[in-house]
Amino acid sequence: MSTITTKQKVKTITEKLRNFRVYHRYLGLAIGLLVLISSLTGMLLAWKKDVDLLQPPTQKGATTDLQQWISHHEMAALSIAALDSAVAVKNNPIDRIEARLDKGIVKTIFLEGSWEVQLDAGTGKVLSVAQRHSDWIEKVHDGSIISDFFKVLSMNVLGLGLLILSVTGFFLWFYPKKIRQLKQE
Repeated sequence: MSTITTKQKVKTITEKLRNFRVYHRYLGLAIGLLVLISSLTGMLLAWKKDVDLLQPPTQKGATTDLQQWISHHEMAALSIAALDSAVAVKNNPIDRIEARLDKGIVKTIFLEGSWEVQLDAGTGKVLSVAQRHSDWIEKVHDGSIISDFFKVLSMNVLGLGLLILSVTGFFLWFYPKKIRQLKQE
């Protein structure tokens, strides 16, 4: 009698195992592209401070004393002129100006083309004009390159998909062990 219940248990577990394999396989295929993109861009972003092509190295200014820094208005005007002069990019709106207090510089980040101008915050001297490839890579990484809605949707699909793959993967590992254990009894 116990042999029949063992066979029934094995049959039930085997059916669950088949279902988990199907869910695991198709979900893995469905989110595989998101995982691949997120993995590759994540690796690039991990190196952004160490690879000059990804993000220009942060320069060093003459002074870290904020009292000696030029005004934000001057920084913006100098940055716009520097971008136009260096790469002939006109009418590119400023996204933000980031201050690096410990380095004595400011980075002016532009909205279009991922351009960055680094200025000596004390003298206004242009230290660097370069593209920040890490910015568009980050937008690809999180999906915001398409839209903010896609970013939220894709990151939730990716997170939920990885959670489900982890659970089904556990059962794909656990159930064969359970079946062998039942057969040995």
